[in-house]
Amino acid sequence: MYDRILTKAQHRLETMTPLPKKALAFVRRLQKRKEEALRFLREVHVPFDNNQAERDLRMVKVKENISGTFREETFAQSFCITRSIVSTLAKHEKNVWDSLCLLLTGETIDRVLSTT
Repeated sequence: MYDRILTKAQHRLETMTPLPKKALAFVRRLQKRKEEALRFLREVHVPFDNNQAERDLRMVKVKENISGTFREETFAQSFCITRSIVSTLAKHEKNVWDSLCLLLTGETIDRVLSTT
């Protein structure tokens, strides 16, 4: 199915004028590197994309789309700090809720991350 989709995309791109060179190069790269592109299907530790930074920023964009901008800079800073902490806890495979409760009772982030 993967090969069929890319072949169809390549044929469609090749008929366009002007020729979309970047899109065509991307399709050819996906064809050439099929094993790497589909590795996430065989190895569960491999994310389906390689864009951790985008995933980290996604919640900021969701917040902006739902609520609009922050009313004060301190609110924006608090949101960013909170998102950073939640992201760090998740990356360290910590229970986010329990860890946040510990942090709110005065525990340090280093201590929370070092506990099992």
